[in-house]
Amino acid sequence: MIFFIAFGFILALQLLHWHVLRRITPHALSPWLPWILGAIHLPLIIYFALRFRGGMPHGFGMALRPFARGGFYFQAFTGVHLGILAFAETLWWLWIRHHLPILESEAEAEAEAEDPARRAFLRKVATAGFGVAAVGAGYGASEAYGDPVITRLDLRFPELPPGLDGLRILQLSDLHMGPMLGPKTVARWRVLTTREKPDLLVVTGDFVDSLPEEVAPFIESFGHFPAPLGCFAILGNHDYFTDPRPIWTALEGAGFRCLENANALVQRNGALVAVIGISDPMAPNGRFRGIRFGDGPRPDLAVQGIPDEAWRLCLSHRPSNWDLAVRTGAKLTLSGHTHGGQVNLIPGLSSARMMGPYTRGLFEENGFKLYVSNGLGVVGIPMRIGAPPEIVVITLRRG
Repeated sequence: MIFFIAFGFILALQLLHWHVLRRITPHALSPWLPWILGAIHLPLIIYFALRFRGGMPHGFGMALRPFARGGFYFQAFTGVHLGILAFAETLWWLWIRHHLPILESEAEAEAEAEDPARRAFLRKVATAGFGVAAVGAGYGASEAYGDPVITRLDLRFPELPPGLDGLRILQLSDLHMGPMLGPKTVARWRVLTTREKPDLLVVTGDFVDSLPEEVAPFIESFGHFPAPLGCFAILGNHDYFTDPRPIWTALEGAGFRCLENANALVQRNGALVAVIGISDPMAPNGRFRGIRFGDGPRPDLAVQGIPDEAWRLCLSHRPSNWDLAVRTGAKLTLSGHTHGGQVNLIPGLSSARMMGPYTRGLFEENGFKLYVSNGLGVVGIPMRIGAPPEIVVITLRRG
């Protein structure tokens, strides 16, 4: 069902592109537009079809993927144009109705549609729109691939054991390693992370864009990271798009403890910290085809064996599962998933609002705290606007 919805959406956009482009391109090029658009979109359609079948030959998939991504970028880039042109069409329609008599016949309407002045106006709008989109894409790429913001917070908890006062937790999230992320960027993240000298390193999911082998640059850069109290991780929804077991194996081999509905106890100055991880809801529905790779979030399983005196920290990829994290007794929950909206075109309004109320930053309810990271990588398009990549450093304070 999801495939057919995606296919219908791609086809509808292609028809809309053709309908608009034929009015602003030279007449000699118009007969070729359907073939050009078809060539751009065909790799994307084939890639979707093979992925939703459950997989594809590895070599063929790697060869097809850049062309499919190019088609997706075309969709995103020209989507901006369609919005601008629709606005321009509305302005033209209002102007023509104000200055000319109402067109009474279909012939007159068709003549107005092919009016050279109108075509010239739309061409100018399209050119201006291309410039706006290009500048926006350049700015978005520079924000996405520049050094992440390092957010340093002191969070106070009255019941924090004295031995945990000053504990430094560093959170990474949503790396989305894959075709839009190079090893040099990951290596830079390692340098910045090392400089913070955290006691505890946690990663709150979405290591890869879609394929398990994409985790390799993270393993190379962050393997056996020198956090005195350990390195812990949970998986995100993208990590479950295919079999996550290779990711688990690679992380465990690199010195990370994977906490899928599980916990680990850490001791500092005579006090205990229980690091709890709850699984992502995608676990029972891998590949969107109901292939089970886990139970989904199970707070009851995640807290088994935790002593009463342990202070609890929960890792939950999705902030929408904060209520489940609270059920573990965790006073602090760390999440990601939203990317802070990733592309926020309206200042002060996060596009992540569609995912729920917890979009980015710190939230507090009834003495429980949640921090939602912007994450580091990108998904869909290689840009960020108004949501820079983020490394989070939290220092626990008593009082």
